[in-house]
Amino acid sequence: MPNSLQEMELKHLESAGECVCLELMRSTRSTFLVVLYLGLLAGSGATAFAQTSSQGTTDFARYAMKLPESALVRIQPKVAMSPTNNRLAGNEAGSALSGKNGLGTGLGEYSWKLAITTTVFWIGEQATVNNPVPNDKSAWDIGWFSSYGGFDSPSSSDRHDFVPANFIPHQNPFYIALPYNDVDDHHTKPEAAQVIPWFRNAFVQDGQSVCKGRWVAIRHGRKVCYAQWEDVGPFQTDHWQYVFGDERPRPNPNSDAGLDVSPAVRDYLALDSVDVCDWKFVEFFNVPRGPWAIYGDNNPFYRLRRPRPTSVAASPR
Repeated sequence: MPNSLQEMELKHLESAGECVCLELMRSTRSTFLVVLYLGLLAGSGATAFAQTSSQGTTDFARYAMKLPESALVRIQPKVAMSPTNNRLAGNEAGSALSGKNGLGTGLGEYSWKLAITTTVFWIGEQATVNNPVPNDKSAWDIGWFSSYGGFDSPSSSDRHDFVPANFIPHQNPFYIALPYNDVDDHHTKPEAAQVIPWFRNAFVQDGQSVCKGRWVAIRHGRKVCYAQWEDVGPFQTDHWQYVFGDERPRPNPNSDAGLDVSPAVRDYLALDSVDVCDWKFVEFFNVPRGPWAIYGDNNPFYRLRRPRPTSVAASPR
């Protein structure tokens, strides 16, 4: 059983898939134990380090909790501009891609995927020719529609401040889909451990996705938006060579799209229904403040901002 609020939060983040934060905290804790041991041998030094470790964790929580909702919807993150044109054709973009990819990194910087055709999808979307699978469920949540809280209408008249106007979403409205699923038939795919950069840090058990909930940055023009990976597509479910490597998206009826984004992402970046964006994976601790930090039980920002439950001593019978 967890013996402190910090341990409870670690377990909570692990179950939600935010294992990067967990790994960092575990590393800090392991380092503390080593220093404590050496300090006991030397007779000093461990106390000061313990204070530094505790302070770092506290500062991280305070950062995530100090998020005024009225201001978040207006924040514009700084943009790291690319020397390439954001609307390069596929072959030109391919030649502009860095040879570096995310394989084997896990806790570092990831490379931008440049000039990726981007389409819009939404929770509750019905099946069409260009969307063969209805979006009432996701690859990782058979009750996605209910989990979200309703129909995430893409119509501007049905939306306000990046969310549906008629209900408060239960999950982060800034979500995306990428064409790889690390789970098949309730089991983790054999290649997942080799191709997913953060697999070792995030794996919990067979059949539990380590991709669901991961953060990505999406860049369009001079704006950058942040969102969580919550579904699989467009069209493909096994293209790890693109998602984690250097390949381009495979041909498909949606102009060879390689990224699906939610209406909230579309609105923030002012995208057309079919547009071109850059994207990359980002670790949670590198995600800045913004409207993506307000809503959602699946959102670590939201979880850290909720009041912690206080323990009440049992009254005598």
